[in-house]
Amino acid sequence: MIAPTELLQAAILIVDDQESNVMLLEQVLEKAGYTNVSCTMDPYTVCGLHQRNHYDLILLDLQMPGMDGFAVLDALKDVEPDGYVPALVITAQPNHKLRALQAGARDFIGKPFDLVEVETRIRNMLEVRLLHRKLDRHNQQLEHTVLERTAQLRASEARFQRFAELSTDWYWEQDAEGNLTNWSGPVADMVGIGGKDSGGWNVAERALLEANIAERKPFLDFVYSRTAASGLIQYLQVSGEPMFDEASRFIGYRGVGRDVTAMAAMFSGKLALQ
Repeated sequence: MIAPTELLQAAILIVDDQESNVMLLEQVLEKAGYTNVSCTMDPYTVCGLHQRNHYDLILLDLQMPGMDGFAVLDALKDVEPDGYVPALVITAQPNHKLRALQAGARDFIGKPFDLVEVETRIRNMLEVRLLHRKLDRHNQQLEHTVLERTAQLRASEARFQRFAELSTDWYWEQDAEGNLTNWSGPVADMVGIGGKDSGGWNVAERALLEANIAERKPFLDFVYSRTAASGLIQYLQVSGEPMFDEASRFIGYRGVGRDVTAMAAMFSGKLALQ
């Protein structure tokens, strides 16, 4: 809703080459309580004035010498970035009303003036104009907020991924079908997904890991091993969690992992010394 004080403070421009009409409209607006009213009798100045003052309403006479109201309407379209020309045209010619609306005017007032009609049409048009501007500002603010939140989310995701990369040997995400969608490091080789599998896995350990994934269970620091062609045993440690969308539908897994072969060898050595 538009507050009465906001309505009465709206910027209004009267454009008419007849001084008597200008004075009459000024009196009508002043009596109604409007406090920000300007006027001009030169139609060539309208666009410049509107560019500087951004009027909420332009009361525009159609029949003026040199540059008539239709030409002013056409010129105002280049001033308004969204094509909304806040013009309430004034005419004594009935056949000009439809033409003016087709040319971009928002409403019309007939001559001779019906003062009640003049006040009503001005108030109605100002309400529409101010609501239009308020909605436009709201949409701009909403768009700015969305862009700001999106940037924050992307920055947060980047920080998380960078942290994962620094603290582990690899990071991965996979979809519900098991396809890799995002990763860093030799995930396909280490985890054995994405179409690569070097073999040599400890069958029991590997089956347990795959069972966790199949049952959508999270797992923490799960250690499994494989035997390389050289006969050396490699130990891998992996943590992962299932991902779900807002409707609680499973959409895949994400996780981190590292090669802990050196740590396993060090631990085995300490046990041997004991």
